[in-house]
Amino acid sequence: MAARGKGLGWATRPLLRVVQTWDLDGRRWVRALRRNPVRVVFPSRQVVERKPGPGKQPQRAAAEASPYEPRPKQPLQVSPSQTPCTWEESGLRYDKAFPGDRRLSVMTIVKSRPFREKQGKILLEGRRLIADALKAGAVPKVFFFSRLEYIKELPIDKLKGVSLIKVKFEDIKDWSDLVTPQGIMGIFAKPDHVKMTYPETQLSHLLPLLLICDNLRDPGNLGTILRSAAGAGCSKVLLTKGCVDAWEPKVLRAAMGAHFQVPIINNLDWETLPNYLPTDTRVYVADNCGLYAQAQTSSKASDHGWVCEQRLSKLHNYEEEDDDLEPGASKAWLPELEVQSYDLDWTEAPAAVVIGGETHGVSLESLQLAESTGGKRLLIPVVPGVDSLNSAMAASILLFEGKRQLRVRAEHSSRDRSYH
Repeated sequence: MAARGKGLGWATRPLLRVVQTWDLDGRRWVRALRRNPVRVVFPSRQVVERKPGPGKQPQRAAAEASPYEPRPKQPLQVSPSQTPCTWEESGLRYDKAFPGDRRLSVMTIVKSRPFREKQGKILLEGRRLIADALKAGAVPKVFFFSRLEYIKELPIDKLKGVSLIKVKFEDIKDWSDLVTPQGIMGIFAKPDHVKMTYPETQLSHLLPLLLICDNLRDPGNLGTILRSAAGAGCSKVLLTKGCVDAWEPKVLRAAMGAHFQVPIINNLDWETLPNYLPTDTRVYVADNCGLYAQAQTSSKASDHGWVCEQRLSKLHNYEEEDDDLEPGASKAWLPELEVQSYDLDWTEAPAAVVIGGETHGVSLESLQLAESTGGKRLLIPVVPGVDSLNSAMAASILLFEGKRQLRVRAEHSSRDRSYH
């Protein structure tokens, strides 16, 4: 029994030792795979050399390397599309922004109107809009982009002295209001219409036609109106105080580049606005009381005027003192303007069209300006029961009607000259 026990004991010791060694070797081998070492030494003194991966420099064995000797720095691997030498030829460099970069904090406030007014800077997004701004002479300050190709598409001579910062596309998505951002955003100095260079094709088609925006507060409407003004060939767009900022991102997006095709003068007082009108300009008011077109056609223009006066009374808090007045009764404080259909000739002299907001319509100051210049109310007839047209739609109708009248007048003039 002892012999058998001794034999059994002798037989089991190597077995246990082998199992433990195999288990230990396996665990160490797995750890070695995770740590990616240069050399693996097993308890059995077996040494396994591991080759470095592709693109990596071979390292010396741990036994040969001195722990006090500094390791040589590996050269920075740069992809061909981001090679600095490409930009050194043009004298341009860009920086890569990392989390916590203070230069990125400006994007949280650049969209606010106080920042635009105090700092005199605006935010533009998209390659086309930025390219139009650069062509018009807008001065860029900073560009944030996610791919270097977006910067290469811009004119190199316009980027001298501009900060170029490469950021992650996720940052662009956080800053952008678009569903599909285009990967580039730029901060520009607020453009001055006097220093801007507008396209030659636009300048060659300018008409003696101006647009005055009166208390327009909807960004989408204002952007659409600016786009129509550029398409019709307006020579200038004037915005009074109370209008939404023309350089707000939503307005810029709706205008589709119209800001760099037609001069826009923002935040004007009614006292100084006449200084921006050409000599002998007549101001016409696009009244929002189109519901009552039948009153004008019934040769009783006073009926139409009285309804519009009621809205002005509420706007200027005159309803308490005017409640006892009958329809057609005169009011000394309200200018008397003749009502005219929009399709009758009103472009014999340089004309300025006033478009009011949808909530309150035109202001009293606009009516006073129209009266002082010999202008009229322009009426777009609509079906009874419809309150009024959208401000952007009304502006488009009037501007292109004015364009049509000017074209017809030019054709008649050329015809008369050919006869003589």
